[in-house]
Amino acid sequence: MPRPPGHGPGYEIKRQEIIDQAAALFAKHGYAATGIAELGQVAGLAKGALYYYIGSKENLLVEIQDRVLGPLLTAARQIAALDEDPVLRLRLLSETLLGNILARLDHIWVYEHDYRHLRGANRARLLRQRREFEKIVLDLLAEAMESGAFRRLDPRLAMLQFLNLHNHTYQWAHRDGQWDAEFLSREYCATLFSGFCNSGYDVAGLEKRLADYRDRSSA
Repeated sequence: MPRPPGHGPGYEIKRQEIIDQAAALFAKHGYAATGIAELGQVAGLAKGALYYYIGSKENLLVEIQDRVLGPLLTAARQIAALDEDPVLRLRLLSETLLGNILARLDHIWVYEHDYRHLRGANRARLLRQRREFEKIVLDLLAEAMESGAFRRLDPRLAMLQFLNLHNHTYQWAHRDGQWDAEFLSREYCATLFSGFCNSGYDVAGLEKRLADYRDRSSA
């Protein structure tokens, strides 16, 4: 796609850099407490030049939210569509979600705390995307119950347990900390699925089935 008129070759590189800087500032100080002057100072741009790249302060918030939800939803749809055991797909989704969180901790902070500042169509689109992701989790949990792997419980309550355990990781995790997404997902799912499963389901064998799936997928 050609660049819009008036946009030089470095435009997109600089714009992405500004989004990174904004995410760090919003995570540290909050969206409402961060002014255009502060953003311009960090970006090394005067107010007019800054608006050339971002259009508006709210656009920065939209871009940050999209960086979180765009890749996550794409991956979640692909995982949900796999012809695999629903418990295995939940394990894959868990690791994908945690990988996304650990890769963009400042973005996740803004995503969780500042989405209420979005207005109109921007807010409606974000909430629609959130609901879609929640439904993917809920549907997989319901499918696991239908298959007999998980005992019968309220799917929405199970979904909230799954998401609350994962989504609060950003509050204490570090990108280069001792626990990566694979380790955390394995531990989280062992805890959750041991509580969700029926007595005859082999939770202990899940990691072996995951390894077998990955071997098949990479072959």
